[in-house]
Amino acid sequence: MATRVFIAFLILCGCSPSLTNSSLKTDLQNPKPAWLSAKPIQDRYYIGIGHSVKDGINNYIQSAKKSALEDIISEIRVTVSSTSVLSQIDANKEFQEKYEQIIKTTATDELQEFEQVDAWQDDQNYWVYYRLSKQRYKEIKDEQKRNAVTLALDFFTKAKQSERAGDDVQALGFYFKGFGAIEKYLAEPIRLEYEGKEILLTNEIYASIQRLLDKMQLVATPHELMLNRRVVQSAQTVVVSAIYKDSKKPIAGLPLKAGFEKGAGDVFPDYKTDESGQSKILITKISSKDVEQTVGVKVNMLNFAGENASDIYSLVAERMVVPKVNVLLKVQRPIVYITSMEKTLGINKSNEQITNRLKNFLTSSGFEFTDNRSKAELWMDVNANSEKGAVSGSIYITYVTAVIKVVSLDGNKEIYATTLDRIKGYSLDYERSSQEAYNKSLDVLEKEKLPELLNAILQ
Repeated sequence: MATRVFIAFLILCGCSPSLTNSSLKTDLQNPKPAWLSAKPIQDRYYIGIGHSVKDGINNYIQSAKKSALEDIISEIRVTVSSTSVLSQIDANKEFQEKYEQIIKTTATDELQEFEQVDAWQDDQNYWVYYRLSKQRYKEIKDEQKRNAVTLALDFFTKAKQSERAGDDVQALGFYFKGFGAIEKYLAEPIRLEYEGKEILLTNEIYASIQRLLDKMQLVATPHELMLNRRVVQSAQTVVVSAIYKDSKKPIAGLPLKAGFEKGAGDVFPDYKTDESGQSKILITKISSKDVEQTVGVKVNMLNFAGENASDIYSLVAERMVVPKVNVLLKVQRPIVYITSMEKTLGINKSNEQITNRLKNFLTSSGFEFTDNRSKAELWMDVNANSEKGAVSGSIYITYVTAVIKVVSLDGNKEIYATTLDRIKGYSLDYERSSQEAYNKSLDVLEKEKLPELLNAILQ
């Protein structure tokens, strides 16, 4: 009996040697650690388990490390105090969710003194086990917070001094620097004593910024502008003045930002008011065909952060009520006079394809056409003809050449010229091959020429 069992065992082993040996090797020589089956729970540590696939492309060790640190951060909660500035400016919690996400993202890169406990891998995967002392994490964060509060208080003091000296723009700059120093602690009430009374520092900085902004006003002259779609034809400019609401005194050195609120085009974005509190707003292009468009000008909050405004800073700046003024643009459509001559093999065409395509494009782009040259500001001339080419067997070849010119009638200056040069067509006779060449010419016109034509006209 024993002999039969032994023989049966040998037969089974011989039937699947690779599977049996592979399984034994994996299970016995490289057993999975317990922390892969169930994440450890430890009162004194934050735990992070990271994983990465070994695909031969990525740095799987670094990828797994990043994954483990993100896992640690997911255990660290952001608790929002009811007395913090975060709770005051965020009634619907939308801001809070974005803030917490930013904090977690940046915190991953700032983690210190974590340690690797273990790692395990097989042929396709790599896992790593990290932990971070909760006590040490708290000590590090407390020290960082103390340093941040010290720096913020210094900027807050300088801001108060500038404000009392009547330099509100400089005061705003210091307030924002103070805010930037403690932006990671918006969820906490930072209580301290300042000039003999207790304040919540973050709340006080935020309120001081808003109070200064509420004192300011932007005025546009004119507030409504009649503007030709071809901006170069418009002589008027817009001047935006920054003044105090009560005294009407000008505010010098105030950063402004301009942009289209309705419609589209190019407007120089960044300005600073001069000594008289004014800035000229430079509109260089009108892209939209809308008859009424709007350019908004407001105080540029991000300018106070310099070139490297953080995500939190940008998020908070969006929530503040800033001085703003809108300029209404009443856009006139440029009027075009067109002349054309399109021929097929020297004979006038009944259907001027290129001319019609140009007219349709410009009409849809906000231009008007007139038969009276004296009423137009632009003259467009189209000249096209097809010529016979070679005959190859039963295939006839024809070439189309078209010249398109646009002239500004104010000064008689050519502002655009292009040539569709010998566009080739094939067919069973010259008439049809000419039509094929014209069809191909329309494709070239559509893809290559129309965008550059419009851009040249609107400059």
